Amino acid sequence: MGVLEIFLIGIGLSMDAFAVSICKGLSTRVLKIKHALTCGLYFGFFQGFMPLIGYLLGTQFKDKIESIDHWIAFVLLFFIGFNMIKEAFENDEEVDPDFSFKAMLPLAVATSIDALAVGVTFAFLRVDIILSVTLIALTTFIISMIGVKIGHIFGLKYKSKAELAGGIILIGMGVKILLEHLGFIQ
Repeated sequence: MGVLEIFLIGIGLSMDAFAVSICKGLSTRVLKIKHALTCGLYFGFFQGFMPLIGYLLGTQFKDKIESIDHWIAFVLLFFIGFNMIKEAFENDEEVDPDFSFKAMLPLAVATSIDALAVGVTFAFLRVDIILSVTLIALTTFIISMIGVKIGHIFGLKYKSKAELAGGIILIGMGVKILLEHLGFIQ
């Protein structure tokens, strides 16, 4: 898996954090750089850390399921992508102006659970895990900071579009992995 593919996965994974960042930006009366940095750091760290944990877990049983690893990668990415697309059409907007540890930690963990599953798929693929988690973390950091600013300016207009785009990207990567393993594309 190349850098471009990992970057695309990073964009797909960061869309949940982007959507939450938009909500956080919407909730602020006076936007400060610390708001954007807080979202970027929390979401970026967890989006990078969770795939590493998933990768370490996945390597524990990689040899036992190597013959079906491409199907596992496809199913996980498809499921994650499908859930993101479904969430794009739900209207459960909660805007909370709290940027404290108590508020941000659960949001960061919740938005990065998908990244844990992607990390498991990385164990079955040929990826440089350090490069991958760094790229995913940096991508999420930047996108989350941008999300806070967009939320402050435009509100919730782009939240569902971001989740929809992220879901489509992850499903597309899952299909690509499956087609490569089945020999349809190289």
